Amino acid sequence: MSTEVKIIFVNDPIVTKIGAVKQFVANQTAGHSSVLIGETHYIVVKECKGATLEKVRATAGNIARDVSAQKVDTAMIEEGILTTAFANLDKGAVITAFVEGWQLGAYQFVTYKSNVTAFQTTLQVTGEEAQAFVEVGQIRAEATAFSRDLMNELSNVLNPETFPEVLKKNFADTGVEVNVLDKDKLKQMDMNGVLTVGRGSVYKPAFVELVYKGDASKPLVALVGKGVTFDTGGISLKSGKDLSDMRMDMGGAAAVAGAMTLLAKSEAPVNVVALIPMVENNIDRTSVLPGEVITYKNGLTVQVGNTDAEGRLILADALIRAGEWKAEYIVNIATLTGAICNALGLEIGGVFGDEQLSADMKKIGDTNGDFIWPMPLVEAYDKSLDSDYADMNNISSLSEAGSITAALFLRRFVPKDSKWLHVDMAGPMEKSSAAGYYAKSATGYGARLLADFTTHVSK
Repeated sequence: MSTEVKIIFVNDPIVTKIGAVKQFVANQTAGHSSVLIGETHYIVVKECKGATLEKVRATAGNIARDVSAQKVDTAMIEEGILTTAFANLDKGAVITAFVEGWQLGAYQFVTYKSNVTAFQTTLQVTGEEAQAFVEVGQIRAEATAFSRDLMNELSNVLNPETFPEVLKKNFADTGVEVNVLDKDKLKQMDMNGVLTVGRGSVYKPAFVELVYKGDASKPLVALVGKGVTFDTGGISLKSGKDLSDMRMDMGGAAAVAGAMTLLAKSEAPVNVVALIPMVENNIDRTSVLPGEVITYKNGLTVQVGNTDAEGRLILADALIRAGEWKAEYIVNIATLTGAICNALGLEIGGVFGDEQLSADMKKIGDTNGDFIWPMPLVEAYDKSLDSDYADMNNISSLSEAGSITAALFLRRFVPKDSKWLHVDMAGPMEKSSAAGYYAKSATGYGARLLADFTTHVSK
């Protein structure tokens, strides 16, 4: 197999002047073909009608996965050829999207495969003006891949005690300050939701604060990520023949960590703090029992109606903490409810909260590929959280609207002076098959969404 390929498009003279090659490419069902012309190995890409940046990323990802599987060392594309093929889009954005899609398309998590070594074909984009955009694409891909790695990692390897150390290592050479609050500190700070949910685990809970002041004059944005490193459901035990994906219940924390990586490595002029409560929701004689009441630092009391609705219990502590930081904007993200999958499917997340900011976030997701859809906060459903024994229950008395009532629960803990969004990412947290720039594994959803949103509100 050739160690080098050149990427061209179907309307290139190299293709059009050879009828047999043109016909061969046209007959292929895939969006690209591998063709040998003379001594040169080409990847010929079909015409992309109605092109978007997401199609650019997907095209690059599909090619990268193919040539990487063939152990091709290098793939080359000329800046002019690439930008001409997607002439309706911004040139710099096309280059960035192609590089981003390429890096992520060949992503593999093979840590525990004894006979597989990860291999990725190196992409070279030639052209004087390309390199700055190439670098941006690489940073975006690396940050998203970091989120994927965190979500794919095993729960006995990534747990509330080791997760903080992973973050310390990741941010060691950046402008991000990593503050770890251990169990004793959580007790001092009355983070009783985190302490209660983590009671049944052999691993002590933790709370990590990532602080990045790219421009301290900007409004403070708090990014809050649910960090449940494995979710058994607790005493309200989950059912299902395969619960291994519950190691991804820290997808919100992974998204926040990826976003901070992207912002820091981009040296973005933002003022942001990430707040990550970390627990394992496990079963033991010390586990929280249904019916117990948690008293939060702000005085609110919550009856635990179901121990599998634990994410909102730890996010409540983090939202209170965001208020102590006096954050102007708060975005919390979590693999919170299966109900959001029933509403929106598995390709898109749901966003609740400030209507204008929700609309802004949708536009951002439409551009960067982390698709999101605004969802309503239906006031009539709020009373379904009433409890006979406490200020509220952690689950609704309704049999429907689960994602909405979960958002309404969180809203009760949002500081009055903050603009707030809640992202439920349970649907797009992973893919069941490889396609475009996604592998059959965790997606890294939310890293780009949160970073780009933070940049947007900081302008």
